[in-house]
Amino acid sequence: MFNHIYENKKVLVTGHTGFKGSWLCSWLKMMGARVYGISNEIYPDPSMFQVAGIGHELESHLADIRDLDEMKQIIGDIKPDFLFHMAAQPIVKKAFEEPVDTFTTNIIGTANILEALRVGDFPCVAVMITSDKCYDNVEWIWGYKETDHLGGKDPYSASKGGSELMIKTYFHSYFKKDDRIKMCSVRAGNVIGGGDWADARIVPDCFRAWSKGEKVVIRSPDATRPWQHVLEPLSGYLRTGQLLAEPGKINVNGEAYNFGPPTDQNYTVLDLLKELALNWEEGNDDMLQVEDGKFPESGLLKLNIDKALFDMHWNPTLSFKETAAFTSNWYKYYYQEQPGSMMDYTTAQISQYITIAKEKGISWAQK
Repeated sequence: MFNHIYENKKVLVTGHTGFKGSWLCSWLKMMGARVYGISNEIYPDPSMFQVAGIGHELESHLADIRDLDEMKQIIGDIKPDFLFHMAAQPIVKKAFEEPVDTFTTNIIGTANILEALRVGDFPCVAVMITSDKCYDNVEWIWGYKETDHLGGKDPYSASKGGSELMIKTYFHSYFKKDDRIKMCSVRAGNVIGGGDWADARIVPDCFRAWSKGEKVVIRSPDATRPWQHVLEPLSGYLRTGQLLAEPGKINVNGEAYNFGPPTDQNYTVLDLLKELALNWEEGNDDMLQVEDGKFPESGLLKLNIDKALFDMHWNPTLSFKETAAFTSNWYKYYYQEQPGSMMDYTTAQISQYITIAKEKGISWAQK
């Protein structure tokens, strides 16, 4: 898969102790990459990074991406062939409570990573990961394209729009004229999957509550989101890195790409909860409690993925039901089945995902 581009390569993942970072590191190790990570902490407790023993599989650096000198030192010492930047303050609710911390982490932290690449003396493929919430959400019914306006009215969206401006600035001011650095910006919608225990997220809240026999408290049951399993955008990020690294292929350098589910796969929070509950405990429909929201949140947000489909021949792999099943089954294995190894179960799910992608003829999985 991915034309074996990551085998024996040095791959640095910022935010490697987080939910998406942990899944990405697991997949990279399966492909034979030499994986390095930068994160400022291992949080929360439990975390996928801990329960799956991911720290045993790579070289880990605990450091704050807001420290420019330390980023220059670590990145300059590693000299990665590939860099996946996903370290961020990722919680919408926390952004309302701590806006300055969110701005400095997501905007200045991104600039520091780019600056470390700029002053380095090594070639690198950089995949810069932001969020679907980088767009100015005007609540329209069609998906946002890569050319739509960035930055929203809330602190989290503003921070992601700001990080996109850093990426655009560094590419056009420095990297466009520097063959050492190849770079893309990538954006994804609401990602779910096993191993996410972050605060104020609906899926972790579900399984924390259900594992104790409690109801799930939700604030926006009718909010629509482009739910996708974590492996879906990761396959897009890895495909992006592949195409940036392979000479003679489609030129994606300096571009931005959305990764999300098909346009007809946008479901409400209530739809998602029902499907997750079906896999967790079939027949139990008394698992939901609705509360009024305490801060404003967008009711509709989806992405147009035509550009990734056309340029990269990338397609989503899982249906909505498969996405919910993958997610529930991971948590069910952790909470209910006294597992021997969550790493083994995680890699088994990645293998299952790859098999489904091959069966569906998706390009990155074919060789």
